[in-house]
Amino acid sequence: MIIAMFLAHLVGDYILQWNSLAAWKSRALAGVFVHCLVVLAVTWLFILPFNPGWWPWVLVIGAAHFAIDAFQLRVKLPIPELARFVLDQLAHGVVITLALAGGGYLDLGAVAQSSVAVLQSDWLLIYLLGYAFVTMPAWVVVKFTAYGLVLGSAPQFGDSSKYLGILERLLMTTFVAVGQYYLVPLVILPRLLMEWPQATHEERAPVYLAELLVSVALAVLVGLLFRLI
Repeated sequence: MIIAMFLAHLVGDYILQWNSLAAWKSRALAGVFVHCLVVLAVTWLFILPFNPGWWPWVLVIGAAHFAIDAFQLRVKLPIPELARFVLDQLAHGVVITLALAGGGYLDLGAVAQSSVAVLQSDWLLIYLLGYAFVTMPAWVVVKFTAYGLVLGSAPQFGDSSKYLGILERLLMTTFVAVGQYYLVPLVILPRLLMEWPQATHEERAPVYLAELLVSVALAVLVGLLFRLI
């Protein structure tokens, strides 16, 4: 259940938040509401195999998600975009953790022991969580990190190579998970050879390089975590 709830967050908050919905959410409360309905529906679907009666806590997670996103829409904190993104995800993570604790699935006094038990019993969900993360969530993390660290600004998401980057991370994660580390450079080499000459003639060259490094780091990290299971 623990892994399932965080997987539901990745699916609802990233994978099923398409570009037009994200743009709508950033300018209108109605967009936030629709986005939170998606999160609510996904979270409810993910509890069905475990405990259908847990729906009150699903409502808590959905309501808190709406409150967090609505607050960010109405109140523009004077902080860098990268910091805002990190705080947003931390807030959602805290809500999910507290809901799991309140619903009897997580003992906050023994988080370390609970984590070990989860890793040992829910390996399939962990793989799904990891692979879900390296798709759209990792793309967002890459963008916020690269633009935040290099330019100190909000990221630009109009990137035609989004899906190519997702495919690269999926391959790199798999190669690391099975111990074929030498294949990781071969995954990124074709696009690097094609795009780097053009990128060097543009102002976005440092951002491009930062995105590439962060993308590889995330994929390798997830692959290494898979090897520990």
